[in-house]
Amino acid sequence: MTLSAKERLIVALDVPDLQSAESLIEKLTGHVGMWKVGMQLYTAEGPKIIDFLHERGEKVFLDLKFHDIPNTVKKAGEVAARMGVYMFNVHAAGGMEMMRQTAISTREAAEKMGKPCPLLLAVTVLTSIDERTLNEDVGISGKVETQVVKWAKMAQEAGLDGVVASPREIEVIRQQCGDQFAIVTPGVRPDWAAKNDQKRTMTPEDALRVGATYVVVGRPITQASDPVQAAQMICESMEKGMNTSC
Repeated sequence: MTLSAKERLIVALDVPDLQSAESLIEKLTGHVGMWKVGMQLYTAEGPKIIDFLHERGEKVFLDLKFHDIPNTVKKAGEVAARMGVYMFNVHAAGGMEMMRQTAISTREAAEKMGKPCPLLLAVTVLTSIDERTLNEDVGISGKVETQVVKWAKMAQEAGLDGVVASPREIEVIRQQCGDQFAIVTPGVRPDWAAKNDQKRTMTPEDALRVGATYVVVGRPITQASDPVQAAQMICESMEKGMNTSC
């Protein structure tokens, strides 16, 4: 199935409460394909934000980056399956066994309930991390790209469906993991938007051109004076990239 630009656009609901989220959802419904619920909003509101979106027929990317012992994370995956989210993520740094058990357990839970299994993603290296931060602060030597590819291949071997990675690593992940491996890309910034705290960025057009499956956009849309116009402009940029993809 070929996804449209709108279906590939995930808007990050990085807001403090349900009221703020409702305002954005009301404005942008019909203009985006999915909503990312991350730690800030989920910590404030819990599952009711997921229910709110599902009641409106919206898709949810649960972005909590599960990272714990295998048993804890696989149980969290089962809960995500019961909630019916479209996709969720774990952190690849949790290791092969954590990812493998989560993939198995989540799929078994979805099958028992007769629900579609969520897309399982592994977070690689955060888009706010550059090589100096990776080497000196995190304590992992080598290039960012090398670590991203290592974790992507490990996630694929563990049975996950894809990764969350900077657009800068899309091409090499495609080369190593193939066309069917999902790549969800934050750190996407149109030319007219500020980079904020993102360090490894790319425009929406270029991200689609080099092979992103989905792009996640937050502040360039949610903090725009006209969020609908911003979303439409980003979709137009994405369509150009899809038409000239490698």
